[in-house]
Amino acid sequence: MSESLVLRLSDTEGDAAHWIAVDSSGARRSPPVMGPLEQARGDIGSRDLIVLVPSTEVLTTTVDLPVRGRAKLQQMLPYALEEFLADDVEHLHFAAGERRSSGKIPAAVVNRSKMDEWLQRLAAAGIEPTAIVADIHGLARIPGTISILIAGDEIIINDGADVELVMQGVSPGDALAAIGALDDGTESDEESDTPRLPRHVLVYCDSGDEERFKHDWIALRHELDSLDIKVLPDGVVPRMAVTVATGAGINLLQGDYGASTDYAGIIRPWRNAAILLLALGVTVLAARGANYIALKSELATLQEQFMSEVHKIRPGAAMVTDPARFVGSLRNQVGTPGAPPVFLQTMESFSRATSEHSTVAVEAVSYRSGIVNVRLSAPDVTTLDGIQQIVADTGRFNATIQSAEQQGESVNSQIQIEALNR
Repeated sequence: MSESLVLRLSDTEGDAAHWIAVDSSGARRSPPVMGPLEQARGDIGSRDLIVLVPSTEVLTTTVDLPVRGRAKLQQMLPYALEEFLADDVEHLHFAAGERRSSGKIPAAVVNRSKMDEWLQRLAAAGIEPTAIVADIHGLARIPGTISILIAGDEIIINDGADVELVMQGVSPGDALAAIGALDDGTESDEESDTPRLPRHVLVYCDSGDEERFKHDWIALRHELDSLDIKVLPDGVVPRMAVTVATGAGINLLQGDYGASTDYAGIIRPWRNAAILLLALGVTVLAARGANYIALKSELATLQEQFMSEVHKIRPGAAMVTDPARFVGSLRNQVGTPGAPPVFLQTMESFSRATSEHSTVAVEAVSYRSGIVNVRLSAPDVTTLDGIQQIVADTGRFNATIQSAEQQGESVNSQIQIEALNR
């Protein structure tokens, strides 16, 4: 389970800060500590750092905007809140939280100079925050319950829904009256006849504030349905930490103040692995390149051998780019579907016989009913007899010279080759 260090920043530079370590469920992982900011740096370690800043410096409200994209929402917030703000929007920083079940979006507005001041104080102490949240969000919202947190002269109050306020120098009763939780006697008769909804108030304070407002508690118990007081023996920071550690509140580190991604830092641990992966990739590509060159050379050799055989069958034939198609065409020309094996075996034997006689020229080849007729020219009858004998010596074919006619310096002949076991 991840842990966070929740640090509450003081109003004034130089004043002590308060911090405590908690996990993502809100359980404490260290005792609360008070001291200078520099001291907190040693307790952060690998934890996320959530910094709570004074809510008196941050305006919190809700808006009803029909937009969903975070970037679009950041652009719309200044225009949606401009009429309620005294300062120019150029001097203000806007942040938004997650849309609530009511459909409204919580928003926070703070002066840019104040944001810069907080960040400078943290940087001077060597601290980099993961999130900056107004401490008003340290008071959990409980549906159907008014919650109050007393922190010194400040009272943080929410109604469990969309009302969240921080007030200074007022009593708990004044704070409740400010949000309309108490009947102040100014309602009309018609309104006073309307029954008020039952209200439950939950108060968090230290033992000193419990004693200081003891008369308020007595009066409020007569005004409210119920009033529970929970004393905080270790102060308000542990109570706030429990809430913000679970993800409640608006992180002010958005927009211009958003955390930039350190891509170099992310890649750095993987640098050696990336180098090895790159080297492996280069090696694989080089091997494939060498294999491609070898295959291309082998293909050229096979094409040359194939064309040599083609020219024996069809002298003067053009380069064959599709051997399979050429052989299929040849099979269709020479006979039945059962013929190709016999024909090819016959031509293989004949090719071997003529390979010893470079002066022999094949003029035509025909195939029918398992018999191959080859018309060729040879320098003499002796050569023809040699070819006939070589084919016959295979023991698979019977070769017969059908005709021999002397024409000039060569003999035109026709040899018939027939498989012995067809």
